[in-house]
Amino acid sequence: MSTNQRVLLVVNPISGGRDKTPIIEQVQKKIQETEGELKIYKTTGTHDKYRLMEIVEDFKPTRVLIAGGDGSIKLMAEILKGDDIPIGIYPAGSANGLAENLQLPSNIEELTEIALGDNFILLDTIEINKELCLHISDIGLNAELIKNYQEGNIRGKLGYIIQSIPTLIKSEFPFHFKIEKEGITLHRNAVLLAIANAKRYGTGSTINPKGKYDDGVFEVLVFKEFNIPEILKTFREDVELSSDFIEIFSTSEVMLECPKEIPFQIDGEYRGEVKKVHAAISPIKIKIAVPQKKLPNKLII
Repeated sequence: MSTNQRVLLVVNPISGGRDKTPIIEQVQKKIQETEGELKIYKTTGTHDKYRLMEIVEDFKPTRVLIAGGDGSIKLMAEILKGDDIPIGIYPAGSANGLAENLQLPSNIEELTEIALGDNFILLDTIEINKELCLHISDIGLNAELIKNYQEGNIRGKLGYIIQSIPTLIKSEFPFHFKIEKEGITLHRNAVLLAIANAKRYGTGSTINPKGKYDDGVFEVLVFKEFNIPEILKTFREDVELSSDFIEIFSTSEVMLECPKEIPFQIDGEYRGEVKKVHAAISPIKIKIAVPQKKLPNKLII
């Protein structure tokens, strides 16, 4: 673990309905032990991006730690824009999809060793409708669930479970999609269509078994039907999903269109109803601290 680091700790106080005090205290203790300098910023939901840009410019951190969900991580990724400043993650959101894919532990002491350590990956990012995506975006049934979850009062995975049945009852799936990639046009009916730079949702569901973070492409996942046995299979290891359930394309750019506006989300954040989604690999790569154990795809650098 490096010493004399200038560490910016970004805390989302309300994410996941969790108290972040133990994280703050652990980071303060470790920075003091390593003779570093610590600055803490707590997000408010108002002008956070502008304020954090100023802090990065003035404080010039050598490491950024984030205690929050995927939205907080993405906020800092958009600010850093590929600068060689490592990001350390304390998963403290509702689903924590990126942390799930990076196999981060839940223990705060272990997370601190990782976050301030010297083991990193370079993460591909996707630009989707002019917004950065680190993990998974989708249009259709899951985005509809996220919309209902964000409008509800219960946070965490329980909130998603509670909203799942009403979402299924009210949803108007299947939806029709036109998919344009690499000069090819396809038409598909599906319950949802995902753009994935990762293997798993934050729930642990493996939807993109062959996905890689650093291969310069992403996957377009066409979920053809709502099939409960196949959905349950996604929570197992070494998943093999039926071609009748899902169709997968790898690409570096895609345009998706549907005849009517349907729900759309990026990295677990609802982005309204849309008819068109354009996605392309971004030149921005994000440096993220990860465990020293072997990760898939030989991503350790």
